[in-house]
Amino acid sequence: MKIPSEIHDELLTHAREEAPNECCGLIGGSDGVAKTVYRARNAEASPLRYNLDPQDQFRIMTEMDEEGEELAAIYHSHTASPAYPSQTDINLAAYPDALYLIVSLAEGEKDLRGYSIVDGEVTEVELELSD
Repeated sequence: MKIPSEIHDELLTHAREEAPNECCGLIGGSDGVAKTVYRARNAEASPLRYNLDPQDQFRIMTEMDEEGEELAAIYHSHTASPAYPSQTDINLAAYPDALYLIVSLAEGEKDLRGYSIVDGEVTEVELELSD
């Protein structure tokens, strides 16, 4: 997936603003290119897990549809661990066609990685950062 630098920067900003809790949201796009960050409220308000607020998710999916975008990715942050899906992330991955992006704010990190999570199998997906 191609991730423009402004999308990358927006994800890092969102993660920092929500710390110490995890942030979350959706990314709309098309043709393998991320186009729009849609921030959502973490209904868990937790530093250890996330759950997109259902009202936010409905609103965002409606906005994406109106913009002609598809769900390109679901993102969240890890505030104290690497950018790799936790067992909870894997267990709750309900969209096999979506890419899962994780922003890590762990000490020494500031990392963004993408994964496909299908039937409990985690596969890292190469992200192409572009200007």
